[in-house]
Amino acid sequence: MKKINQVMSVIDPTADAQPAMERAAWLAKSTGAELELFICYYNEYLSGDRLFDSPSLEKARQEIISGHEKNLEKLAAPLRESGISVKTTAVWDHPLYEGIVRHAAATGADVIFKDTHHHSAVARALLTNTDWNLIRTCAVPLWLVKQKEFAAKPVFIAAIDPLNEHDKPAALDDEILVLSKALGDVTGGEVRAFHSYDPRIAVATATANAYIPVSLPFDEIEKQMREQHEKRFNEVTDFHGIAKDMAHLVAGLTHEELPELADKVKADVVVMGAVSRNRWKRLFIGATAERTLEHLPCDLLIVKPDWFQTPAEISDERAA
Repeated sequence: MKKINQVMSVIDPTADAQPAMERAAWLAKSTGAELELFICYYNEYLSGDRLFDSPSLEKARQEIISGHEKNLEKLAAPLRESGISVKTTAVWDHPLYEGIVRHAAATGADVIFKDTHHHSAVARALLTNTDWNLIRTCAVPLWLVKQKEFAAKPVFIAAIDPLNEHDKPAALDDEILVLSKALGDVTGGEVRAFHSYDPRIAVATATANAYIPVSLPFDEIEKQMREQHEKRFNEVTDFHGIAKDMAHLVAGLTHEELPELADKVKADVVVMGAVSRNRWKRLFIGATAERTLEHLPCDLLIVKPDWFQTPAEISDERAA
């Protein structure tokens, strides 16, 4: 994993509390990275267009952005006094998630912090919230922060998929574990590994095969499935030096079992991967991350494979 040099925190200009900024400042201080406080703002009534834009609209936009820049400087002042290198940026861009992705690409951010809140099932289904779209499109590690106390020695859970059942490349598990261990090392935290499997998949597959007798040894099928997952899970965790008592292999659904483990071990951050090869697989895999996010009692750090390219429109100049 490359060194974390640039940490970006998305600031909500409508909120008083900024948990993402606090978490980003904590990581910046732990790693010696530079922190950027970032606001992306847009108002359709002031947007204009090439035919109807006017100097007065442009002036209004500039005044709003200037006001946000001043507020960012107020937030930055105490952070600088604590010894953190902080820069501030406010931009006019739309939609919000693409503005965040574009700016991260332009500045070379190593990790993005953003507050997250509960979203309704309707909003998830319609893919209208910023968090959901960022999970899909952000190539940079995305740290979604919940407003809760953070331990002095944080607990990180690396959620991996060693059999690549969701079509995630094997290298992604390595990235998840390497990042988790690097964060654990730099913050004095604890790192655990997690993997879940659904025995119903094996039973359903066996049932679908016509040549298998009607009286199926379901217990044996489940046992073989666990052994298969356990073998690969142990290979990956052993390679990365995860102790046996820190490795959790459980039968069940990820969005049910992972939050339960996170609550049990008082996790501060869950690190998991998300990847999209095409529209339909993106929906399925993204839904797993999204449903997990909704139930987690802690922060969620989303990691993409190094080959992932954002579908957001980014000019060559901004990505340079």
